[in-house]
Amino acid sequence: MGSAGHELSARMDEPDSGECKANVLFAHCFTCSKNLNAVGNISRALTDRGIGVLRFDFTGLGGSEGDFSESTFSTDVEDLGKAAEFMKSQGKEPDILMGHSLGGAAALQATHSIPSLQAVVTIGSPCNPQHVEHLLSDKKEEIESKGEANVILAGRRFTIKKKFLEDLREQTMDEIIRNLNTALLIFHSPVDDTVGIDNAAHIYKLARHPKSFISLDQADHLLTDDKDSGYVGAVTAVWAERYFM
Repeated sequence: MGSAGHELSARMDEPDSGECKANVLFAHCFTCSKNLNAVGNISRALTDRGIGVLRFDFTGLGGSEGDFSESTFSTDVEDLGKAAEFMKSQGKEPDILMGHSLGGAAALQATHSIPSLQAVVTIGSPCNPQHVEHLLSDKKEEIESKGEANVILAGRRFTIKKKFLEDLREQTMDEIIRNLNTALLIFHSPVDDTVGIDNAAHIYKLARHPKSFISLDQADHLLTDDKDSGYVGAVTAVWAERYFM
């Protein structure tokens, strides 16, 4: 069950060998789902190396119940906490929290509330969730004046309400990043034209050690090339060994 009591759709990918060295909880990008091709590739690369992965859909997205228009960044963070609680109930507490794009910002925010975590990994993530507002730039005035507006994102129509913007503006990410109590791995492409690499630099500068940065060279924001997403999963598995093996 998610933050608002709706049932969340999730999938647990486990190593074929049967031996699970650690468990990852994965947070997908804004308006995406757990079934994004890149997420599947990352999960496969991790399970091939003995790491289990729980990937789920945030409230109102993919196969999850609820109304997306009622969700906010804060409810996404709460959904992550609920997913972690579910994993614990199944005897698979998350060791690593991974997040793509806005899901990475949610992962950073949620880290403090999931005590089992040893590491957090961000992929093409903004240093502040308010960055999402640039995707709504031509509709912001309507959202502010009318309380909501229909927005086309990635070719799909979504209703965005004023409370979504207000919640974004209430976030204080710098303090969260400064006080992370886990190891941090940042993946970002220098040619990402959705979330600029300056966001990765800001996160890296604020975070305490241990922290690492991996450049994704020519990768696009959604990691549409299978080689890029497979690389993210493979490198994460090797990097994380230091913290749970």
